[in-house]
Amino acid sequence: MRILFFGRGVISTQYAWAFEKAGHTVEFYVRKGRKKTFGSHIELEMWDARRGKQLIQENWNVKLHEEISPNYDLIIVSVNTEQLPKAAQILSTVAGNTPVLIFNNIWQDLKSSISPLSMNNVVFGFPGAGGGIADNRLRGGFLKMLFLEKPRAGTEQLNNKVKDLFESAHFKISWIKDMQNWLWNHFAMNAAMETEVLRRGSFPALLNHRDSFANVVKNMREIAPVLKARGAKNDMISLLLTKIPAPLLSTLFNKVIFAKGSLARLFIEYNNTKAGFSVIEVVKEAKKSGIPIPRLTAAFENNELAQHY
Repeated sequence: MRILFFGRGVISTQYAWAFEKAGHTVEFYVRKGRKKTFGSHIELEMWDARRGKQLIQENWNVKLHEEISPNYDLIIVSVNTEQLPKAAQILSTVAGNTPVLIFNNIWQDLKSSISPLSMNNVVFGFPGAGGGIADNRLRGGFLKMLFLEKPRAGTEQLNNKVKDLFESAHFKISWIKDMQNWLWNHFAMNAAMETEVLRRGSFPALLNHRDSFANVVKNMREIAPVLKARGAKNDMISLLLTKIPAPLLSTLFNKVIFAKGSLARLFIEYNNTKAGFSVIEVVKEAKKSGIPIPRLTAAFENNELAQHY
């Protein structure tokens, strides 16, 4: 299969590497001027958890384009959430009928998030990967599991194409019946996490404070009424975060989920992205619904992001 990744970010690069190793042709679309900046290779230091836990260290050659042609079997979009509308606009004018996998966090309703692309030509999914890129060096990793929406009417053939692609590279798919609701819950969890990141100063700093995850739980509980007002139902993770005592959950996060040496912890340690967009979106939604969310509002207003909104 010939695959074009929209952007050469952390998620795109890791999955592209895995697909190329599985025999597929992978290429990247980047913005004007980025081809020269990025160069023809990227240094990889990432953990591959498809068969155990293997450290990949490789200087990987990549093929970059600053124009998009419709000569691909699939286009995969995994960009910062705020960049998705622009990506969809670009693809609507140049991608033709090439099917698209939106591999992204999303807060909008799915149809408007990818307008003017057709829903019949799009499948939504979510990666099981993380990390960061600095000085053309990627540090991160990916899990065996990823998330993909169950076929909608008219997308069965496209879903099968995406399914076959991931399975050819030995990934395992967790099928999501209601992708809209799942993404709303995941975005809310991301906002709860980023609220604490804004307070601490960075993603790695989050891990250096014992009470960070207790605060993440408190943030999520504050967001719960916003999710309800939006029409979302709590998924299993959201229910746990809103029902189990915060100190117990904090211990679970610190000692188990983000224990030292775990891939989940490494994903945060290597994450050098700028936090805040998810917090802004949830704060805006809460104000629209008249729901007080003082913890998120305080984190947002005390950050430089507030100057731009």
